[in-house]
Amino acid sequence: MTQLIATQAEDAAQLQRDLARALDGGPALGLGMLGLGESGDHSETVDDGTAVVVGTSGSSGIPKRVVLSAEALRAGAEATAARIGSGSWLLALPAGYVAGLQVLARSILAGTTPVVLDGGFSARSFAEATLPMLRGHDEQLFTSLVPAQVATLLDAAVEDTTVLAALQAYSAILVGGQALPAPMRERAAELGARLVRTYGSTETSGGCVYDGVPLDTVAVKAVDGELSIAGPMLADGYLGDPVLTETTFVRDELGIRWYRTGDLGIVEDGIVRVHGRADNVIVSGGVNISLDRVERIVRSIPGLTGAVVVGVDDERWGEASVIVAERGDALRRSESEQLEHARAVVAEELGKAARPARMIIVDEIQTLSSGKPDREAIRRLAAELH
Repeated sequence: MTQLIATQAEDAAQLQRDLARALDGGPALGLGMLGLGESGDHSETVDDGTAVVVGTSGSSGIPKRVVLSAEALRAGAEATAARIGSGSWLLALPAGYVAGLQVLARSILAGTTPVVLDGGFSARSFAEATLPMLRGHDEQLFTSLVPAQVATLLDAAVEDTTVLAALQAYSAILVGGQALPAPMRERAAELGARLVRTYGSTETSGGCVYDGVPLDTVAVKAVDGELSIAGPMLADGYLGDPVLTETTFVRDELGIRWYRTGDLGIVEDGIVRVHGRADNVIVSGGVNISLDRVERIVRSIPGLTGAVVVGVDDERWGEASVIVAERGDALRRSESEQLEHARAVVAEELGKAARPARMIIVDEIQTLSSGKPDREAIRRLAAELH
């Protein structure tokens, strides 16, 4: 057994040093831990080989403590390097989440020190952090972002050549955390930004499917419509929750260990297509509606690329979906016109039963510290206003 030490993720340089020791057999780190004491409290122990335990609520909102071994983190980082190359990284995401943590792990394996974005994220801070990385260095540049950050950079790059140059400097910009709307990908390609769509979770040591193609050491299959993932980067399980571990990580008849993602999807000709969360479904008028699929279609509409679709109780239909969009994006048409257009597009793709019932315009979409939409807060707002 080894000690588990609660660690603050605000000091990325110190966290990278601690992570390097953890990957080399040192004390395991507890990030975002629930129920663990302050930094320096050694009140819990974990199995030998554990590098990090990440506290996360994931997509389900249920608190979990994901156990990642040094082997898993290394496997994820090495598979990424094999796919996109190795070089210098910009850390623009919280290091306490797996996407930011993997930036540190990849840097350790590459023998480099990541540049850390100072203060809050903005197009200006991104450019100011990036451009010095180009001077006197031959390494390829990489970073990891969420779609909301990409949208901020693309908007700014239209008018600011410095931001445009920073975007174009990266050999690959990994984008994960949520679906990447097609209009955003197209805008990025037009501007010369090389985005890579990633799919994965804390349980897979971060993204392990790039642009729909699993990394070389990863296998993905669909079982009864649910995606499962196998590979050396899988987590050991959930700290203190053997029942959840047993039901989430299962072995097949060949003894291969699979992670049940809870995501609906298919695998066709080696390409993984994710349809949405199995548990993000409403029943509207007796019809099961995947909110993730509705949201993906809504986000394909110009002006709604950052919209969020949530479910609320409805007196007539039992449940209904609501589009929540930021004011600056959504009002390229009138609110009623934008809603009717979105309803028509969704109906064409998924049928009339899937049409959103309402649209709510807000000044700013509420987000978590990871940059993902705070869906529970957005759902509560929609329920209050519905």
